[in-house]
Amino acid sequence: MILIRSLLYLLSMVITTVILAGLLSIIGWILPYRRRCQIANAWGGVNLWCLKFFCRLDYRIEGLEKIPEHGAIILAKHQSAWETMALRALLPPEQAWVLKRELMWIPFFGWAAATVQPIAINRKAGRKAARQVIDIGIERLKQKRLVVIFPEGTRVAPGEHKKYGMGGALLAEKTGVPVIPVAHNAGTFWRRRDIRKYPGTVEVVVGDPIRTTGRKAADINNEVESWIEQTMSHIQ
Repeated sequence: MILIRSLLYLLSMVITTVILAGLLSIIGWILPYRRRCQIANAWGGVNLWCLKFFCRLDYRIEGLEKIPEHGAIILAKHQSAWETMALRALLPPEQAWVLKRELMWIPFFGWAAATVQPIAINRKAGRKAARQVIDIGIERLKQKRLVVIFPEGTRVAPGEHKKYGMGGALLAEKTGVPVIPVAHNAGTFWRRRDIRKYPGTVEVVVGDPIRTTGRKAADINNEVESWIEQTMSHIQ
């Protein structure tokens, strides 16, 4: 039954992506930026509803009020595809996501993503990619957008740990903009390389803003990593 429900959800996700991403791809460029972001958020919200309806997978979030409309860097745990939809839906609309450039080549999804102006990087480029995150990130923060980054860079299975990349922390050091850490256990229910979505409730915890003014990137990164991983030990 879990597999059947998961396949029904997958079908619904394809349909909603074709419809909403197709809409953004066609008319997004002539809409005001905030309206484009609201359509992207609607896509995330519809998929959260479909997950609950088909797979009985819900979520509970603590601390959402700590996230401002703009002027912050969100550094989040990365375990599955769930958070790419959920954070899109739950955060204020004007978001600039750091993502791998290959995602921009996906029909409909990638075309729509381009309209909301993400920071698309070549992960193999090393320091050049980090510089891109900083340079474009500064520009996006000046445009009063939230910059959303997964510091682990790739999905990490529950119980496993990967060294956090420095891109988000370097951006914070350069700008003095606060960092807001986000922990969640989505990988328990939506696993890597598994089509099945298991019923339950994803726990999402938003931390207090971390002060970055006058601090070094390594210090910021260590505090973010420590908070997220300690919080994960309570919600895994």
